[in-house]
Amino acid sequence: MAERSTAVMLEPGPGMTLPAEVREKLAELELELSEGDITQKGYEKKRSKLLAPYIPQIQGVDPSLQTDTRAQGTSQVLSVKHHKSRVPNTRDERFRSDLHTEAVQAALAKYKERKMPMPSKRRSVLVQSSVEACTPPDTSSASEDEGSLRRHGRLTSTPYQALSHPHPTVEHWFNRVIQGSSTSSSASSTSSHPGGRSSAPHSALNANATAAALADLMAHTHIEPPSAPPDVTGLSERSSLHNERAQVLSVRGVSRGNNHVVMETADGVPVHSRVSSKIQQLLNTLKRPKRPPLPDFFVDDFEDLLDVQQADPDQPRPEGQQTSPLEGEALGVGRGWPPSLTAALHRWGTTQPKAPCLTALDTAGKTVYTLTYGKLWTRSQKLAYTLLNKLSSRNEPLLVPGDRVALVFPNSDPVMFMVAFYGCLLAELIPVPIEVPLTKKDAGSQQIGFLLGSCGVSLALTTDACQKGLPKAQTGEVATFKGWPRLLWFVTDGKHVVKPPKDWHPPVREANNDIAYIEYKTSKEGSTMGVGVSQAAMLAHCQSLSQACSYTEGETITNVLDFKREAGLWHGVLTSVWKRLHVVSIPYSLMKVNPLSWIQKVHAFKACVAVVKSRDMHWSLLAQREQRDLSLSCLRMLIVADGANPWSISSCDAFVNVFQNRGLRPEVICPCAGSSEALTVAIRRPPEPAVPPPGKAVLSMSSLSYGVIRVDTEEKLSVLTVQDVGQVLPGGVVCVVRVEGPPLLCQTDEVGEICVSSGASGVSYYGLPGMTKNVFETIPVAPSGVPVSERAFTRTSLLGFIGPDGLLFVVGKLDGLMVVSGRRHNADDVVATALAVEPMKFVYRGRIAVFSVSVLHDERIVVVAEQRPDASEEDSFQWMSRVLQAIDSIHQVGVYCLALVPANTLPKAPLGGIHISETKQRFLEGALHPCNVLMCPHTCVTNLPKPRQKQPEVGPASMIVGNLVAGKRIAQACGRDVGQMEDNEQFLYIQDVLQWRAQATPDHPLFMVLNSKGTVSSTASCLQLHKKAERVAAALIGRLNAGDHVALVYPPGVDLIATFYGCLYAGVVPVTVRPPHPQNLVTTLPTVKMIVQVSKSVCILTTQAIMKLLKSKEATAAVDVKSWPLVMDTDDLPRKKCAQTYKPPTPEMLAYLDFSVSTTGILAGVKMSHSATSALCRSIKLQCELYPSRQIAICLDPYCGLGFALWCLCSVYSGHQSILVPPLELETNPSLWLCAVSQYKVRVTFCSYSVMEMCTKGLGAQTEALKMKNVNLACVRTCMVVAEERPRMALTQSFSKIFKDLGLSPRAVSTTFGCRVNLAICLQPNRLGPLAEQGTSGPDPTTVYVDMRALRHDRVRLVEKGSPHSLPLMESGKILPGVKVIIANTETKGPLGDSHLGEVWVSSPHNASGYYTVYGEEALHADHFNTKLSFGDTQTIWARTGYLGFLRRTELTDAHGERHDALYVVGSVDETLELRGMRYHPIDIETSVIRAHRSIAECAVFTWTNLLVVVVELEGSEQQALDLVALVTNVVLEEHYLIVGVVVVVDPGVIPINSRGEKQRMHLRDGFLADQLDPIYVAYNM
Repeated sequence: MAERSTAVMLEPGPGMTLPAEVREKLAELELELSEGDITQKGYEKKRSKLLAPYIPQIQGVDPSLQTDTRAQGTSQVLSVKHHKSRVPNTRDERFRSDLHTEAVQAALAKYKERKMPMPSKRRSVLVQSSVEACTPPDTSSASEDEGSLRRHGRLTSTPYQALSHPHPTVEHWFNRVIQGSSTSSSASSTSSHPGGRSSAPHSALNANATAAALADLMAHTHIEPPSAPPDVTGLSERSSLHNERAQVLSVRGVSRGNNHVVMETADGVPVHSRVSSKIQQLLNTLKRPKRPPLPDFFVDDFEDLLDVQQADPDQPRPEGQQTSPLEGEALGVGRGWPPSLTAALHRWGTTQPKAPCLTALDTAGKTVYTLTYGKLWTRSQKLAYTLLNKLSSRNEPLLVPGDRVALVFPNSDPVMFMVAFYGCLLAELIPVPIEVPLTKKDAGSQQIGFLLGSCGVSLALTTDACQKGLPKAQTGEVATFKGWPRLLWFVTDGKHVVKPPKDWHPPVREANNDIAYIEYKTSKEGSTMGVGVSQAAMLAHCQSLSQACSYTEGETITNVLDFKREAGLWHGVLTSVWKRLHVVSIPYSLMKVNPLSWIQKVHAFKACVAVVKSRDMHWSLLAQREQRDLSLSCLRMLIVADGANPWSISSCDAFVNVFQNRGLRPEVICPCAGSSEALTVAIRRPPEPAVPPPGKAVLSMSSLSYGVIRVDTEEKLSVLTVQDVGQVLPGGVVCVVRVEGPPLLCQTDEVGEICVSSGASGVSYYGLPGMTKNVFETIPVAPSGVPVSERAFTRTSLLGFIGPDGLLFVVGKLDGLMVVSGRRHNADDVVATALAVEPMKFVYRGRIAVFSVSVLHDERIVVVAEQRPDASEEDSFQWMSRVLQAIDSIHQVGVYCLALVPANTLPKAPLGGIHISETKQRFLEGALHPCNVLMCPHTCVTNLPKPRQKQPEVGPASMIVGNLVAGKRIAQACGRDVGQMEDNEQFLYIQDVLQWRAQATPDHPLFMVLNSKGTVSSTASCLQLHKKAERVAAALIGRLNAGDHVALVYPPGVDLIATFYGCLYAGVVPVTVRPPHPQNLVTTLPTVKMIVQVSKSVCILTTQAIMKLLKSKEATAAVDVKSWPLVMDTDDLPRKKCAQTYKPPTPEMLAYLDFSVSTTGILAGVKMSHSATSALCRSIKLQCELYPSRQIAICLDPYCGLGFALWCLCSVYSGHQSILVPPLELETNPSLWLCAVSQYKVRVTFCSYSVMEMCTKGLGAQTEALKMKNVNLACVRTCMVVAEERPRMALTQSFSKIFKDLGLSPRAVSTTFGCRVNLAICLQPNRLGPLAEQGTSGPDPTTVYVDMRALRHDRVRLVEKGSPHSLPLMESGKILPGVKVIIANTETKGPLGDSHLGEVWVSSPHNASGYYTVYGEEALHADHFNTKLSFGDTQTIWARTGYLGFLRRTELTDAHGERHDALYVVGSVDETLELRGMRYHPIDIETSVIRAHRSIAECAVFTWTNLLVVVVELEGSEQQALDLVALVTNVVLEEHYLIVGVVVVVDPGVIPINSRGEKQRMHLRDGFLADQLDPIYVAYNM
């Protein structure tokens, strides 16, 4: 029921009911609450006290506002299309009972239409409109003031939702309107971000506005929503929305600097924003309280205990008497009966050789061949003789009595099958009939192979025609199927068998307990077992069936069923020979062409008995119009083999209605029940004086789901009508036992599993003694624990009960049983409901599969149907939504996933049905390829852990005491002391170092830049660099003033470095900016423009080529080219010396600005002073032991962070030579960097994760080729990955593994860590070999495993490798000299203990000195750069990194014998997702998602309002797109206990990645909300 929340512009008007001072106090209270100065409880107490005097004044609220106006729902919306005149060929009577269809229609009409957003598929006509403000105000990225982390505190109100009492008090209304809602993520974001404060006037406005909202609410009950999102589902007419629910108004905060009220809906979406209306609808859908009430949960300290499903106190319970076993009539033993089935064949074959045994038909319905008993006897004899005596291997007979033989015969050749079956029986071989494998990939084929292997089958019998049709290998022999044992194929046609000699007679013995044949059976999970039936059981079963069906010799029966197994085999092959019946076998292929064929044959052959399934009756109904002269008066029994199925009753009734006037007597309908294990259990007999009339039961579906029988009335919606399956077979005893636990007898009104004890049931699962004991040797017990009988019972896997008059009722099968939240649902019942929703238009009737999958410790229902090719997307989606509603109404259970697949793509069972277990397997593997998917996890997953409530914080003092008591040290660590001044450390300014080097070592090479071919494109010695810098300075001095900001827009190279030093010489402040990409100006140029603007650059220095680009015609499309500041190109500067270089008055002066876009989409520029710049270089020099004789290779972008420092600063400071490899060149030549490292024998190299990824993906398969080129990485001592994130262990490990073959040491790869406030906190130079002990490098980086669930609660809990929910974290590197690190609590700002998760704070001489923002609002972030601990060491000035991490003292020692402190970075605070009261790191969810399917190339997650959105890049065909939806939802539920709200499938490369290889999730989010991703598919999970 979609509840829309609307927003209306409100001005605090004169019609106020509350005095001003009260409003003021309310506003103050709001403020206190928003700032955390008062608890929620205290706030409510004080507020109700304030409002108490005014409550009587507002008693006049319109009562229509207070009730849930459900009665006015859109009951007439569903056009009931089923009441047209009934055209037989448009209905499918088999699955339909009029009753059920009408029940479903009524349920749907009663059901209020829910708004469900329709999933969207890619269309070429997607409008690509540019959106000015992409990120809505309520986002988790900061506001657009550059670098600002500030959040607005917001007030929201939610739509009123009817609680348990229909007339809530006015107080409730009042609370609702004035109190903020908890659903908005913005409410929580204030506290979670440093510096978030809501200003007092802001709150006051809100309070006024809310009071005004209240006043307005009293006055107007009907308020037009200004702009409701468009209705995309088309499920309801656009009736006026406001009579659905009383609307509560909401007003949001004022944007800074403007005076107008921001118009938003209650979800924080600006009403006119371009946010997809589907998402808006989805949000409204989610606002609905979940129907199943959530019982209390248990939340342990660390464990997120899942909700334990509590039993419903009102659920029905069985109240009946104890059942007792039900005995069938005695099995009459006739005199002179043959002692075995082979004896019967011998008798009829010799005494009645001319009597017809079997008539086979072709696809035209003509008789192909009639097998007589004489022929059957002689041909079986020949085959038996041939098998035993003419097949040999190495002079040994191939087969001996007791061996198992596969029978592979098509359904169209009953004659050859019968001969082969009896030939095996005569030879005392055990036949194992199986399906013909048509392709190598048949559904379930592998399991059949397993069965053959476990039965030890080495020979397969088949016909000549069939053998020719089998898939062949290249040799021409029959191919070996996957999972099958090696088989010899023997063709049983006449020319291959030999006539036995006169003196050879097959042994015709009495039936004993040896296995006679094995029937295959597929379990619910898809595994195939062989049920062994003994000779005695086979004989007893034939006798019981003959007695029950009153078969007489010479009768004719028609058999439509598969003659290889179950009822088709029992009646059409075994009992028929025992009683000398004549069987007319109707092949499936004929039924497909002519559904009436079986009725025509009954008429033609005057058959007394027909064996059919309800499907066959249904098909004949569709075709009966054309036939006039058919008569069914000869039938005395119409055996319905699947009479136990809930669909069968409607088929039986409809069949009788139609064919009664063709001579069919209603009493001949005989449903029966059986299973592979128990053979026939019960069958209805034609009424005789002593036999009770057939019974029908109308049962409450709800009670059935609890396993209880309650008779209901047919008018009810959720009832199941079942027919009896007759009496127990003669000689059998039946009892009903509990499904779960020990086999206790059920009560009379309880549904249980039917068990049979009789001489006529299967004896074992062949070769599976454990399962055999459970199923074939069950001893039912009474509640007292006393066994009911001495005899063992066989479990039939049928669920049912014993009704009045000793009739047996079956309500389902164990195979179709789905236990959801402790309630049982039958797959067939759900199918029947789905098919009652006008299905003919959208899906194929018989092509629907229902099964359950286990997700998050409970079963979840999945419905898969084949869609008709002509059904439109809209229609199908409507049908799907209705199916969900119908199942919800009738079964009171939510469907987890509903998928539609293209016609004829579901795996087929041998005779045309759906192979359920294979369908389920494909669903779980992501191989179904649906064309429409609807996931509804929100309604069915009710066992999530309770959302975490934040505990009141412990005070600082108790914290420190707690740490001392626990023996924990405060988590603090520092790098080495910065030692004595070295030769160039008398220089405070980096530009002085360059001048000194130009004089001292003018020709010493500093830089060498490589191009994509690996050749040197430019070099620079100390003097050359100095001279170039002087030229730049000369051009700037006079034009610019000291302290002006200058943007340097250069490609990576020496020009960039020289211009940087030229700026320092001239006293201006350089800002390095990545140049725009010529092929992608639209997205890259605005970033350049933004940095130039935000940094207040007065001039742009660049190359001629880029200068042209900035002013080109193409550029005008992206930016206003006229607004560029002065642009100078430095390509051909005159050789001028500057008279004098600029000397800064103090080292604290600004040296350069470092701008970078954070992963949260914030452009943040930090100020680096001269002293910080020198200190940074000194720390890196000491840590990496850099000196002039060294060479290092750098493959990083030179524009910001540590990449800039290594590229432009460190070589000049330390004097080493840098080999510079621009990462862009790797796109054309991925091996460039590694070849350079090898060629120049580099010991230390730096790269980024994106470079590492390019190498692993691009060169993974080329290591051999690189070896041939003599690439050798054994020289590398340290390869450091420069990053501002948690170390990516999987990537570094796979890099090490791939390039191990090229000599790369597994210890060489390590990580670094820096951030905005301090560009380099950790570097890990490894020293390999004997020097490791004495060097300064210290120990290898360590890895720990932490519990991911504890991490969500901001706790660190170390676990063993491989334990569930474990997450590996690698140390981020060794802390640099002069750097101190402490872990602080994000909220109390107090120090934390060892191994506690908190924010990493850093103190060091090279900290940046502050943010540089466009409004000069450094004050906002003062605490980022100079903050102090709230207790403990309160003097030191720290900078807050914005990253969560922890310190842990390891067992390792560093060079000075000190214990080594390892810093583990977990992730950025800004990136974390606050969901369900817990803190999630996107990377953890993304790692799970990427593992879900091999076609997921990359993935990114973000939240939007209260939804988790997952974007996956699909590497593969687009038909796989929809497979991913369910897999992604499953894995996130299982591993993170989160429900995914939206799954977006996009093309590879859509997820934006920055130069450091980090995902730009906020850019992605903006693109998603602005509909700019061009997704392949967007699925909205309900």
